[in-house]
Amino acid sequence: MSVDSSVIGAKTGAWRVTVERAPVANFARVLGDSTPVLAGTPAPPTFSFVMAHWGAYPDDQPADPTGGTNPMHKIMGELHGKGALVLHGEQEFEYHRPIVSGDVLDGEQSITDMYEKDTDSATMTFVVMETRWTDARTNEPVVTERFNLIARLRK
Repeated sequence: MSVDSSVIGAKTGAWRVTVERAPVANFARVLGDSTPVLAGTPAPPTFSFVMAHWGAYPDDQPADPTGGTNPMHKIMGELHGKGALVLHGEQEFEYHRPIVSGDVLDGEQSITDMYEKDTDSATMTFVVMETRWTDARTNEPVVTERFNLIARLRK
């Protein structure tokens, strides 16, 4: 199987998120932090990875940058269809400033790399994605997330 490098640079999603106190407090509690969350309280370090699930209201969302054809659906669908197991690989967060309750953030995700590695028993396809979160009011960067998905297909 060869990698289709034409997807590098392709957009995979965009969101506008309102960072609310309750989800930040719930996330912190799961991590063992019971400190009360007030307006302006910093979110725990990995909160940006889940915040699109808790504060992305349908009427606030930007236009779909994929034009309705998300390249990740095709890539992962084809690999899964061949029997590949999909894993969440490494995750990296680059903070430009803390995320705080009350923030409204805009995020845009794209594929930044795609490559394969062969082992004796499998071919592993790596898809590296990056999400850039910016302050909706100032457009200044807040956090950049990088992560990869790994599809392991037995030979």
